[in-house]
Amino acid sequence: MESLMTKAARAASNAHRIVFDSTKGRVLGGIPGTKVVRLTTIGRKSGQPRVTMLSTPIPVGDRVILIASFGGEPRHPQWYRNLCAEPRVTVNISGIDREMIARTADPSERAQLWPRIVCRSPNYGFYQLRTSREIPVVILENATAI
Repeated sequence: MESLMTKAARAASNAHRIVFDSTKGRVLGGIPGTKVVRLTTIGRKSGQPRVTMLSTPIPVGDRVILIASFGGEPRHPQWYRNLCAEPRVTVNISGIDREMIARTADPSERAQLWPRIVCRSPNYGFYQLRTSREIPVVILENATAI
C-alpha cells in the first residue's frame, strides 16, 4: 500500500510537471543556483516511461547531479530504482531535452560532492540523518559523450 508521503510526492510532482511542461520550463524551472529537471526513466517493471520532477543542487559542468533522498525515507525513490535497472534517461532542463546516462557516484565522487551539496541545500543533510541508508548521489552524463 502506498504511503501518504508517496501519494503527496506524486501529486506535487504531477502538478509541477504540468506547469513546467506547459511553460517549457519558464515557470517553476528553478531558483537561483538550481535548475529543475524533468527526469524520464523507464519503469523497471512496466517498461513504460515514468516522469519525475527533481532539482539539481549544484552545477557540475555538463553533468547533471541528482540526489535520491526521498525526504530521508528508509527506501530509495522509485525513479532511482528505475534508473539503476535502465540507466538511459531523458532530462528536460529549461525546455530542452537531453539524452543522458545515469550512474550512482562512486564513494570518492560522493565524498567530494556531498559537502558541496549539503552546503548549498542543507535539507539533504537532514534527510541523511533521518535514514540509515546512504542517500545516493546520481550523476547524469551526456549519452553522446559516453
